[in-house]
Amino acid sequence: MTENRKKGKWSFIKDPIFGYINISYDEKKIIDTEPVQRLRRIRQLAGSEYVYPAGVHTRFEHSLGTMYLAEQLSNSLAQKVEIDPAEINMAKIACLLHDIGHGCYSHVFEALLLRHLEKTHEDFTSWIIRNSELSDIINTLGFDAEKIARLAVGKLEEKQRLFLDQIIVSAVDVDKCDYCIRDSYHTGGDFDSIDIFRLIYTMDLLNENLAVNLNSISTLETFLVARLELFKTIYFHKASRAAQIMLETAMEKANEELEFMNFKSVDDYLKLDDYTMWAMLDQCKASREIINCLKKRKLLKVAYERISFAKDEAFSTIITKDKIRQEIEEEVAEKAGVEREKVYIDVPTLPSVPYHHSISLEPMEIPIFQVTRDGQKVPRSLSEVSNIVEVMKGFLNIIRVYTDKDNREVVAKATEKVLGLPYSAKISY
Repeated sequence: MTENRKKGKWSFIKDPIFGYINISYDEKKIIDTEPVQRLRRIRQLAGSEYVYPAGVHTRFEHSLGTMYLAEQLSNSLAQKVEIDPAEINMAKIACLLHDIGHGCYSHVFEALLLRHLEKTHEDFTSWIIRNSELSDIINTLGFDAEKIARLAVGKLEEKQRLFLDQIIVSAVDVDKCDYCIRDSYHTGGDFDSIDIFRLIYTMDLLNENLAVNLNSISTLETFLVARLELFKTIYFHKASRAAQIMLETAMEKANEELEFMNFKSVDDYLKLDDYTMWAMLDQCKASREIINCLKKRKLLKVAYERISFAKDEAFSTIITKDKIRQEIEEEVAEKAGVEREKVYIDVPTLPSVPYHHSISLEPMEIPIFQVTRDGQKVPRSLSEVSNIVEVMKGFLNIIRVYTDKDNREVVAKATEKVLGLPYSAKISY
């Protein structure tokens, strides 16, 4: 085998969304590392399988898909502006690694990271790249591990190369493009046919920033509407969130005894995945009862639901602060005459909600440009060219209170006394 071949294409991986994804020898070396292989044991949408049985896909396949889309977008941009082939490969590797910092059960673990360590999975992504076998491998392959560590979370921040960050983190990035169609595909949704390639192939740079061509405005509208619908029907489905709340609670209880949040090294963090955590929770006395309920699909029930599209920032801010939310839970429990641990308040802006950082409907600052007859790219306002997006600019406030089946009625009445009557229709039993 020649050296040239070793530096070129290794083989391909069959993906249900994009077909065959070509993998180079360099990429294979990174894929075969422990941090990346661990993603096979981290589900993308932990808890959703209780509603959508096929929604058990992993961070591993999502990372491969994101890397593939990064290549498609980078190569497309390279036909319009000058991009070094090394930058394209760097963007691909960064996208491949963008999720290695996720803890077990993905976003469910995010709440514990913030609560105990004041860190996010993005912080751990950069930490793992810098302090694991990945650093030496990346440097040996001729890349800068420090740059990759920053680019993987969209924080390279190099002047005149801002688009590199935006490929990974922006309003319409390859991460969102992949998970929207992948999550829809695996849960049986109707949005896996979104033409993300039209978006990708018509994107260009406007003042060094990624921008969408006005010709693709209808595709962009479809993408944004689909993302909102996915949030409402999948990411914040009441039963999915019930399972996620139970997992988060179980981990909190178990941590008091096992102290697994005390990470002294990268290896300590990497040894935690969905499999090892489930075994720990099942064996731990403090969390075993919750796990037994999950095994039998005895989920928490919604006692109260309040949905509003009105701007209610103050209420949302209060309700998402742990301390204040706990005080409200205590008040509801007291009025209902139930144990404090029988009441759970849930809102979509909590870190344990999948993609909570990207569900905001306002502002939608997506750069749009129109190409004139002489080839000039003229900036346009998205609100001016899309009535749909203008209507979507708003606030989606969803607040739910969960409890067990037996206490549903008394908790519902108690919550109404504390939070007022719900705006939405009566809860479906």
